[in-house]
Amino acid sequence: MLDEGHAVRITTRSEEHAAAIEECGAECFVGSPQRLATMRAALDGVTILCWLLATASGPREDLQALHSTRLEFFLTQAIDTTVRGIVYESGGEGEQRALLADGERRARAIAQRNAIPLQVLAADPARPEEWQGAARVAIATLLAPA
Repeated sequence: MLDEGHAVRITTRSEEHAAAIEECGAECFVGSPQRLATMRAALDGVTILCWLLATASGPREDLQALHSTRLEFFLTQAIDTTVRGIVYESGGEGEQRALLADGERRARAIAQRNAIPLQVLAADPARPEEWQGAARVAIATLLAPA
């Protein structure tokens, strides 16, 4: 996205990752989806919101919240911002598959209710080249003129 001239903001939960993010040319924002108040400012000036948490790890209760209540609350907060499209990552495997399917359903419902275009990124994150290509297509689709 940077190579195509787009501004990119990447969120990380840890200051430790900030330098690597900034080195690639993206703006780094430190916040956590576990504490959504830390994420609100990350939406300032954003056109495409990408919820790329299919490979998140942690206790099942936390993962379930990421793809249900936290997802719903964050997307609801995005409605009255500059966000004009959403990418939801659903390409995961194993135990998370059901959580991701539920998250996709919730993201679709919120996007439809608020007339915000949604793209679902279903590519396997274990295949980085395919995943990156699918992510580019999802974002380009949302950025294309209607």
